[in-house]
Amino acid sequence: METQQNGKTALITGASSGIGRELTRLFAKDGYNLVLVGRDEEGLNQIAGMFYNQYGTETTVISKDLSDPKAPDEIYAETSGKQIDVLVNDAGFGEYGMFATETDLQRELDMVQVNAVALVHLTKLYLKDMVAHNEGKILMLGSEVSVFPNPLMAVYGATKAFIKSFSEAIRNELKDTNVTVTVLMPGATNTNFFKTAGAENVKGADPNKTADPAAVAKEGYEALMSGKDHVVAGWMNKARVAMAHILPDPLLAKGVRSDMTPKEEAEENQKQTIAVALAVGIGIIGGLWLLSRKRDDFGISNYNKAKYYYKGKKAQYKAKSALSDIADTVADTVKSAYNGAKSKVEEVVG
Repeated sequence: METQQNGKTALITGASSGIGRELTRLFAKDGYNLVLVGRDEEGLNQIAGMFYNQYGTETTVISKDLSDPKAPDEIYAETSGKQIDVLVNDAGFGEYGMFATETDLQRELDMVQVNAVALVHLTKLYLKDMVAHNEGKILMLGSEVSVFPNPLMAVYGATKAFIKSFSEAIRNELKDTNVTVTVLMPGATNTNFFKTAGAENVKGADPNKTADPAAVAKEGYEALMSGKDHVVAGWMNKARVAMAHILPDPLLAKGVRSDMTPKEEAEENQKQTIAVALAVGIGIIGGLWLLSRKRDDFGISNYNKAKYYYKGKKAQYKAKSALSDIADTVADTVKSAYNGAKSKVEEVVG
């Protein structure tokens, strides 16, 4: 055994695999007692045994399906004798397909229950206790699609947008306490998520392009412990999320739709795009070549004419800008002198 227990307890939903499992490992390594919640009781017990042998971690396993509306109250009842110092709302899943014609309504309603309703319910129950003790931390699993429209996973994306908004709001409400709320916002991660959602063949699920769940969990854990409001895992995702605050939603939706397209279709679209780009490029280069070859009576090519015309226009614009600046400066000088003289006259008259 390598670790001394710190006396604190972390409750983690969705702990049996993926990011949740890696977060569980980090808490165990830092000496937390664990309460692990999920449907895979056997898997959770295996994790509990492994971490006990490695770190001496005391673990309580609670087998519950969060799509059952009664589950949060039952979980809270089973932990009534424990102080939960950290709540990790990691559980969630997606459903791939066209909302209007392909996805299953009941599965989407279950998704809303797990991803959003159960999250709110558990947060309500444990947050009251944290506020009463004036201490605690909550980690919410959001996503980079918390700030993007998410075609072909419309309901999933909406639940993640809800999590981001909800978390930021209650964080503000808790600003005068020692309780913090942090949102972890990863991009596509190499977990069972895409397979469970029926989207393992989409472009964005390529294992060579998805993030390591251990690296994502580490960023989330460090942000939680430092009390940050949110963290976007991965530098590329940070750039994408930053751009989401600038670009219009239709353009963002188009980009996400491309990532959610089956690989074969995406490759064909990419080939078509490259072909069009090459054709346009060849056309432009050919046109410039023809312009450069055709000369007037003075031996000056049309290409050079266009170039000189552009340079002339550019110089004209700069000249106008300079004159405008000079005019503004003169006007400001005259105005300043006038106001100074006016003040002196008023002083004499007064």
